[in-house]
Amino acid sequence: MNDSIMLEARNLVKHFPVSGSKNQVVHAVDGVSFQVKKGRTLGLVGESGCGKSSCARTVIRIYEPTAGQIFLDGQEITNLSQRQLAPLRRNIQMVFQDPYASLNARMTVREIINEPLRAHKVCSNAREADEMIFEMLDRVGLSREHANRYAHEFSGGQRQRVGIARALILHPKVVICDEPISALDVSIQAQVVNLLKEFQEEEEITYLFIAHDLSMVRYVSDDVGVMYLGKLVELSESNEIYEHPLHPYTQGLLAAIPIPDPKAARAKTVSSIEGDIPSPISPPSGCRFHTRCPHATPLCSRVEPVMADVGGGHQVACHLYPQCTPGDSKE
Repeated sequence: MNDSIMLEARNLVKHFPVSGSKNQVVHAVDGVSFQVKKGRTLGLVGESGCGKSSCARTVIRIYEPTAGQIFLDGQEITNLSQRQLAPLRRNIQMVFQDPYASLNARMTVREIINEPLRAHKVCSNAREADEMIFEMLDRVGLSREHANRYAHEFSGGQRQRVGIARALILHPKVVICDEPISALDVSIQAQVVNLLKEFQEEEEITYLFIAHDLSMVRYVSDDVGVMYLGKLVELSESNEIYEHPLHPYTQGLLAAIPIPDPKAARAKTVSSIEGDIPSPISPPSGCRFHTRCPHATPLCSRVEPVMADVGGGHQVACHLYPQCTPGDSKE
């Protein structure tokens, strides 16, 4: 496996102005940093409203970043104009959450998949384009007969396959998957995830996979980052996070996963998270999780913990670990 870093965010910030207010902003993403190596998958997880999708859309420059840096295959793309960014978009594509809304209802499947080929002038003629489209349809489990149909004629799983075909027809280096299975039936989710993994193995694609289904994220991801209220609170190799979660928020998320064995469910010692996520317009001071944390101390409400490696590449931002408390703030 190549160790080159294909996608990197450094202290990425995205704030949205609040309608009708001059001073208030929504702190959607607040200083997020991560790296994804070639051919690997980073899963970003967290509750709804934690900033996962905003982070993904900022990385791909659908949203303009408020601050921070974004690197694609070693090249900074943070401040490139849309014209400068256009040729680079061939290397970074996106699979959207809702297959019902992300496909143009007035276009046939052939036209939808041909759109990126046409935009990047990949093919010299229509026959060459059709050959690429038919080959891609076959790879995603559809047939060439589907090429002349419209999106409304397909099931949710089939529509998402069309969305995947559109994203992968250019053979990108990086694909952002923004909750690509959340709108699908459970029986279809595994098929779509397996399809993405097959493409990754064949073409060494790098994925940023956004999801709230932690059990699926474990299956698809090499590394996992846990987000809470716009910040990364834990980041590590996938199995390490699931077997040894360090942050109370991560522990609560894992405790919320249903267990099919009633005896094992009753024997659980860690409870799921209580309370509601605070407003991203005015996030709590200090550690943003302290208002819901069972281990919170006065220090947590005053001082924001820093993200620190507590051993073996396992990073966490929590005052339960001395490395995360700034030196001049330790009690």
